Amino acid sequence: MIYPQGFEQKAGFDEIRRLVATYCLSHAGREKVYGMHFCTSFQEIKQQLSLTSEMMELLKTETSFPASDYFDLSNEITRLRPAGTFFDPALLGDFRASLVSIQRLLGFFHREESEAYTELRKLSETIRVEPEIIHLLNKILDDRGEIRDDASPELLRIRQEIRRMENRAIRRIEEILKEAKKEKITNDDAEITLRNGRLVIPIPAGGKKRLRGFIHDASATGQTLFVEPDEVFDINNEVAELRVQEKQELIRILTHLADRVRPHSGDLLAAYAYLTTIDFIRAKAAFSLSIHAIVPRLVDFPLINWNKAVHPLLWLLHQAQGKEVVPQNLHLDQENRILIISGPNAGGKSVTLRTVALLQYMLQCGLPIPVKDGSEAGIFKGILLDMGDEQSIENDLSTYSSHLLAMRQFLEKAQTGILFLIDEMGSGTEPRAGGAIAEAVIEKLSKSGAIGIITTHYANLKLLQGKVDGIVNGAMLFDLRTMKPLYRLQTGRPGSSFAFEIAAQMGLPEEVIKSAEEKAGQQQISFDQQLQQLEIEKEELDKKRKELELADELLSNALKKYQDLYNKLEFNKKEILRKAREEAADLLKQTNRLIENTIAEIKKTQAEKEATLRARQQLQEKKKLLEQEKEKLKPEPIRLVKEPAEAEGDKPERPLKPGDIVRIRNIDTVGELISINEDEAVVLLNNVKLTTRPAELEHAGRQKKTTLRRRNSITNEIQRKLDNFRLTIDLRGMRGEDALRRVDHFLDEAILLNIKEIRILHGKGNGILRTLVRQHLSQTNAVDSFHDESPEAGGDGITIVSLK
Repeated sequence: MIYPQGFEQKAGFDEIRRLVATYCLSHAGREKVYGMHFCTSFQEIKQQLSLTSEMMELLKTETSFPASDYFDLSNEITRLRPAGTFFDPALLGDFRASLVSIQRLLGFFHREESEAYTELRKLSETIRVEPEIIHLLNKILDDRGEIRDDASPELLRIRQEIRRMENRAIRRIEEILKEAKKEKITNDDAEITLRNGRLVIPIPAGGKKRLRGFIHDASATGQTLFVEPDEVFDINNEVAELRVQEKQELIRILTHLADRVRPHSGDLLAAYAYLTTIDFIRAKAAFSLSIHAIVPRLVDFPLINWNKAVHPLLWLLHQAQGKEVVPQNLHLDQENRILIISGPNAGGKSVTLRTVALLQYMLQCGLPIPVKDGSEAGIFKGILLDMGDEQSIENDLSTYSSHLLAMRQFLEKAQTGILFLIDEMGSGTEPRAGGAIAEAVIEKLSKSGAIGIITTHYANLKLLQGKVDGIVNGAMLFDLRTMKPLYRLQTGRPGSSFAFEIAAQMGLPEEVIKSAEEKAGQQQISFDQQLQQLEIEKEELDKKRKELELADELLSNALKKYQDLYNKLEFNKKEILRKAREEAADLLKQTNRLIENTIAEIKKTQAEKEATLRARQQLQEKKKLLEQEKEKLKPEPIRLVKEPAEAEGDKPERPLKPGDIVRIRNIDTVGELISINEDEAVVLLNNVKLTTRPAELEHAGRQKKTTLRRRNSITNEIQRKLDNFRLTIDLRGMRGEDALRRVDHFLDEAILLNIKEIRILHGKGNGILRTLVRQHLSQTNAVDSFHDESPEAGGDGITIVSLK
C-alpha cells in the first residue's frame, strides 16, 4: 500500500532507479532495475538483500569477477524456436560473447573460493550452457564476430570467385577511366565511385554518347552523369549473381546453426535470465557501495532503529560539492510510535522526513541503505506520504484542501504495520483551527497503531508528548551563538522555531520585532525561551557527556593494558615454576644415579660393612634434602597470615623495612617485604615476587580480624551470598558509567560464587545501554559468551551472559 500515486517522485526513488540503472551492463538489466517494486514479504526482502550484500563483498574483494559482454539474446532465442528459422548474422558475435561470459560466471561461482557467496552460488546451480554451441560458433565466426570464409567449402568457393570478379571489374574500369580522360570524355580529376552498389565513372552530361554504358545516377544539377561501362556492367552482373549464391549459402549455414541450438533453447533462456539477474544484483551492489550503504539487521515487524542515517541523494550532492551531511539517529517502534519534529525553518525537518520515506522504500525494494552498523530495520505493510504542495486548479484544490484529502486517506488506511509521514502538518490555513484539526488527527492516528513522523511549527502539537499515547517529541537543533541550524535531530523534547532571532538576523527593524513579540504574547515567548534554554543546557550536557565518554575510553584502555600485563605476569610465573620443577627433577635423578654408582663401587671394592652402611646413610640424607628442596618449589595458595592483635591504645607506626610482614591494600594479601625504596617495593608471596608501590603497603599487624576467624566464617559467608544472590540485574534508567560499575560488581559476585550464567536487563529503548554493556562484556576475560534472551522472554532487551 503506497500513497500517493506519485510517491516515488516525491520521495526521490525515481532518481535512485536512474542511478542504479547506470551501473547495469545490459539493456535487460536496466529493465529489471526499472521493474523494482515495493515488497512486503519479509523472506523475499531478506533474500534480495542477502544477494546484494554478498555481491557488495565480492566487488570489494574479487578482481577476477567476469563483468563484460552482458548481452541478452533471449528474444533471438525465442524467435528461433519454430523450425526453419535462422540466426540474424548481426547478432552472432554478441551471442558467442554472452555465452562465454555466462560460462565464466558459472566457473567463478563453482570455485572453492566462492563458497562464501552462498546465495549467489545457489543462483548458478541449475544453469547450463552447452559447450558444443560455443565450439560451433568458433568454427563459423572470426575474431570480429563475422562469418568466416571457410564456414563451409561452398561459401569459401563463392567468396573467392566474388573477389576475383571484383578485382577484374576494378582493373577494367580503371583502364576505361584512363582512356576517357585521355579522350577528354571526362574531367582530369574524375574518380571511380559507387552508385547503387555498382562501380561508375562520372562524366559531363554532354558526353554521355561518347561512353557506352548504363546510367545509374545524376548530380543534383544534372550536369554530371554516373555511368557504368558496358564491359564492367557484365562483370558486375556476374558478381551480383554470386552475391545471391553467397546469401543462400549463409542462410543454409545459419539455419543449420539454429537447428543445432534449438534443442537447448530452454537452457539458454534460463542462462540469459541468470545473466540479467547477475547484472541487476551487481548494479544494486555497485550503487550501494557508492553511497556506503549496508544491510541492517532485519526484523519481521514494524521498526525503525537507524544509526547515523543519511539521505543518499543529498549525500551524493554534498560529496560533489565537498560538503558533509549530518547523519540522524532514528528510533520508532510500537511503544514510541509517532515522532513530532519541530524546529527552525530550513533546519532539516523535511530532509529527515524525506530520508525516512526514501530509505524505507529502498529497503523494501531490496536495496541496502546508508546507515551504520548496529542499525535495525523492520518491514511495513505500506507507506503514506503527505509532502509538498498538491494544489490543483483543475480539481479546484487549495494547498490546505489537498492536505485535508491526504489526511482523510491517512485516517482510512492507518493501521498497525503502516508507516505515515506528514510534512508541515496543519499548514495552509488559519493557525488556531489548523492546529486543532492537526491535533485531533494525531490522536486518531495514535489509536490506529501506525508508526509515523510529523513535522510542524504548531506549539499545541509540541505539547502532546505525555498526553497522547506513543507520542515522542523531536527537535532540530539550532546554534544560538552562530544563529545557524545544526541539522541534528534530538528526540525527547520539542524544538523552537527561533522566529524572532532569525528575523533579527535577517535585518528586520528592532521596533518591528518588539511589536511582534508583544503581539505573540508573553506566554508564547516564555515557551520559546524555555525551549532555547533547554537547547543551551543540552549542548552543555552533550559536551560533558563526550568528555565522560573520552575519559571512560581512556580508563577502558588502561584497564585492558593492566589485564594484559597481569596475564603476562601469570604466564611468566607458571613458566618459571615449571622450569624450576624440571631442574629439581633432573637434580634428583642425578642424585639417584650417584647413589646407585656409589653402592656399585662399594660392592666392587668389597668395602667393610660399617663403611658401606655409613656411605648409604650419607646418600639417603642428601636425597631427603633434595626432596625437601623440590617441595619448596611447589606453588602454594596465598594465605592470610595470623597476626598478633594490636596492643591497647594506638602505637606510632614505624617505617617498613625488609623482613616485615606487610599487607598489599589493593589486593588485600599478606606477604614478606624483601626490599623497599622510594619508588617501589618487592613482596614475597608464597615463593612469588610481586613489585608494587610503597604507598600500597601497610604493617600486617594492623589487621583487626585474624586469619583463623576468617577461615571459620568463610563457609557461612559464601552460603549467605548464595542465598541472597539474584541471577538477574536491572540496569534500566541508569547512566552508562553507573551501569558498567554495577555490571562489574555483579560479575565479581557471580565468579566468586561459581555461577556460570547470569542475565542483564538493560531494556530496548534506543539501544545505547545495550551497546555499552555488550562492548564491556566483550572486553571482560571472565566472560565466555553472551546472546539475546528468547523473544518471548524479553528478546534483545535482556542479555544472557555465560561465564568461564
